[in-house]
Amino acid sequence: MDYDILVLGGGPGGYVAAIRAAQLGAKVGLVEARELGGTCLNRGCIPTKALVESAHVFTLAKHGAEFGVKCAGVELDYARMAQRKDEVIERLRKGIQFLMKKHKIEVISGRGRLRDATTLEVGAPASKTLTARKFILATGSEPLKLPGFPFDGRTALTSDDALALTQAPKSVLIVGGGYIGVEWASIFRQVGAKVTIVEMMDQLLPRSDSDLAKELYRLFRKAGVDIHLGAKVEGVTPKANGALSVLSNGKQIESDFVLVSIGRGLNTREIGLEAAGVKTERGAVVVDEQCRTSAPNIYAVGDITAKLMLAHVASRQGIVAAESAMGHPARMDYRVVPACVFTEFEIGSVGLSNAECAAAKLDVRETKFNFQALGKAQALGETYGWAKIIAETKTGRVVGVHVIGPQASVIVAEAGLAMEMEATVETIARTIHAHPTLSEAVSECAESWLGRGIHG
Repeated sequence: MDYDILVLGGGPGGYVAAIRAAQLGAKVGLVEARELGGTCLNRGCIPTKALVESAHVFTLAKHGAEFGVKCAGVELDYARMAQRKDEVIERLRKGIQFLMKKHKIEVISGRGRLRDATTLEVGAPASKTLTARKFILATGSEPLKLPGFPFDGRTALTSDDALALTQAPKSVLIVGGGYIGVEWASIFRQVGAKVTIVEMMDQLLPRSDSDLAKELYRLFRKAGVDIHLGAKVEGVTPKANGALSVLSNGKQIESDFVLVSIGRGLNTREIGLEAAGVKTERGAVVVDEQCRTSAPNIYAVGDITAKLMLAHVASRQGIVAAESAMGHPARMDYRVVPACVFTEFEIGSVGLSNAECAAAKLDVRETKFNFQALGKAQALGETYGWAKIIAETKTGRVVGVHVIGPQASVIVAEAGLAMEMEATVETIARTIHAHPTLSEAVSECAESWLGRGIHG
């Protein structure tokens, strides 16, 4: 055998799996058709967050006088924003390359396909056949495209296409109000574009807590974003200076282009799953708690398992798969997984929503605490939003925490740890939180749940 473990795909699931397997003493190879880091680093999480931060800095500069800092002649340089985004990607990509060398992981460039349960064929530029005792599949996903839309790089764009822009649009219509759509809506709005969102469901962020979705809708509308819920784009016609979209509600909208963000398709085709005896359901690879597939020596992680399509879930799956493949006890637990949305109105969420509690017939109570009452939020000049705790009525055990407010993605980490430890609202309330900080929102919320809130 050429390798003890051969990983197919170098994204946050694949490269993490490769490193953990190497740490445990395996001879590891990693096959990647494109760049190391996968979608997250090269076409998703990192580049969009770099643009989000640039847009935030631009907004702060325009409002500098409110903080006693006069910024005359503030101008947007979107080309520089895009360049900085690429610089961030390159630095992190070099970091992964260093980690591959450090752990003596051989990286093979090319597109891989399983010939059977022990053999992988790699196409150009490598063009070779490799064998391994065990495989970890981590081939990820790609943006879905609506049939009939003119995806020509100018009229209709995917999120991948949007990352190639070097000039800010004056107007954009976004199809899909999920986390990808609303993050792009936030970026484009902050750099001065007229933004329209069309979402076929009855709320933004359809899978999120309804209170979060309603608050984001309210904040977006207040900021000037046009939102059409329960509507579809029936057709898009290329124009000399952009696109003309016709909605199912009869409205016609002109924009520089249409950005389609309706979800992602799994990269499970043409990688030899049938030949290797790997079972799929609705295009997703079926895995157990150890991330093992129906083929005993083949594991799968990340988006292709269709569990939770988040980079941090893929990385955890990668660790579990590598440890399991090397004979160590490990299993996945999806009960406590934070999810974050990096709009200008940041969101962090972990655990159950109100609807999920109702479906599970849990007897719960909830309470909210507004950021406006926090000294730190007032000092930052970012007083929007709130933190919400959902806990069992009888025991006080925390089952869900949802935050929309400044640094919500950081704040929710505390909640995730609390839920992992099966903490109660009493435990959170007794924990001394530093003042003045934004994390006080969680402790204040816990105190309010207990009926003894000080500032709420």
